[in-house]
Amino acid sequence: MDDEYLRNLMVDRQLVSRGIRDERVLAAMRKVPRHLFMPGPSRDHAYSDMALPIGQNQTISQPYMVAIMTELLELKGHERVLEIGTGSGYQAAVLAELAAEVYTVERIPDLAASAARNLADVGYRNVHVLTADGTLGDPEHAPFDRILVTAAAPDIPQPLLDQLADRGILVAPVGERYSQILVQAIRTGNTIHKNYQTHCIFVPLLGRHGWSS
Repeated sequence: MDDEYLRNLMVDRQLVSRGIRDERVLAAMRKVPRHLFMPGPSRDHAYSDMALPIGQNQTISQPYMVAIMTELLELKGHERVLEIGTGSGYQAAVLAELAAEVYTVERIPDLAASAARNLADVGYRNVHVLTADGTLGDPEHAPFDRILVTAAAPDIPQPLLDQLADRGILVAPVGERYSQILVQAIRTGNTIHKNYQTHCIFVPLLGRHGWSS
């Protein structure tokens, strides 16, 4: 079976069947070659219904989790997006299909370098990979229309809320070390309204405004 067939099967069986309805999100996930964002040993399972290791004790999220987090961002195509936790670059590639510009922050230099190569090799030119403490966001390029956090924190880091534009949306897993809930936070003026979504488990967000270790 070729990779395009496996991607379509992934979308139909794992995403559509679980309620993902945003046609742009579904189209992006049919298009982005997930296997090219994974190290060799994991590529055979690239389209499986699970999170997979990418090295440095990090993972690439389950396809469904990528889809639901992306859907909750409610992207229309004109947005500037900040992603916290680049990993292999796959989520950033999905975002790049749906937004005008993506800034993505990875704290681990080797992963950041690998993700930048992956994104360049596949042809994404609207993604900027930065190496830094993701809990501090990216103040140089703020504010952002959308912010996506792909690691779990005890609460949403305040610097990220500060960098969210008015009427912007932030999506993040928040909670305990080994159990979180996905939160959609929407800014209206100085007010942050939080919608609580599904339970999830992510690797910890390490940094000044996250977990210490």
